Amino acid sequence: MLKFKLLLWRYWQKLRRANYWLWAQAVFLVLWLLRRLPARNAIEFAARAGRLIGPYTPRHRVAVANLRRAYPEKPTAEIEKIAGDMWDGMARLFAEYIFLDAVFDYDPNAAEPGLIEVQGKEIFERLRDEKKPHIFFTAHTGNFELLPICAATFGLNVTALFRPPNNPFIAQHVLQARRTNMGHLVPSKAGAAWSLAHVLGENGNVGMLVDQKFRRGIVSTFFGRPVRTNPLLAKLARQFDCDVYPARCIRLPHGRYRLELYERMELPRDGKGQVDVDATAQLLNDTVEEWVRQYPGQWMWFHKRWG
Repeated sequence: MLKFKLLLWRYWQKLRRANYWLWAQAVFLVLWLLRRLPARNAIEFAARAGRLIGPYTPRHRVAVANLRRAYPEKPTAEIEKIAGDMWDGMARLFAEYIFLDAVFDYDPNAAEPGLIEVQGKEIFERLRDEKKPHIFFTAHTGNFELLPICAATFGLNVTALFRPPNNPFIAQHVLQARRTNMGHLVPSKAGAAWSLAHVLGENGNVGMLVDQKFRRGIVSTFFGRPVRTNPLLAKLARQFDCDVYPARCIRLPHGRYRLELYERMELPRDGKGQVDVDATAQLLNDTVEEWVRQYPGQWMWFHKRWG
């Protein structure tokens, strides 16, 4: 009986891997076709396709359910509009992976603005010259992938915690693309905390997304509902007593972007003067919630944030 179960499990794993491979080939084909188009045309085409196809995917139901949790007062039509805006943005993000060099045209010394505008330029420049560790955090809003590229423009190297896609073939492709454009990456798996701690211990800089579910995380709230939040950022900030900076990307009309880096966040402290991990996790959620409420159509609602 045990041998039969083992054979069945192996057969299932092969089927699963074959399914991943087929989906990956479909994704790679779409990417190949998009590369045949000029950057802006490809991104706009992807956005229209995302808005059209997204509502028919299983993840749309997750997005709508999350939106109803967050905004119980909003009518169905408004919920669907926000979800449609999200699919538009997610499809743009997908296409922008191919054209990051064309999209990111920011030049700190340019006389005329391009597609990218930066708020907090003076903070980037100041942190570049500081000989101490920093932690940056953001959320799945706008094109969050542009933030580490922007930091590198100012000579500020950031090691980003990276959660690979579940599909191993797509994960390998995305990791290669992100490593090429964004510098150092640490996949979020066993040992990631040690890798980030090593970077901070060498007075380096770490970047993290803080709006994903973490099964073993701290119980906190998001939009007034209980969620589990990864305590890693708070624990690293406490261990190295380093400054923490919020950053986000906002999509603007006509295919433009605004990257915002804010001043150092004041973290809650306990009676011993150390960073309060639980309270910091809640502060991160509150910050992200404020961002999402400002631009609800730019957040990745199809994450199962509430479990």
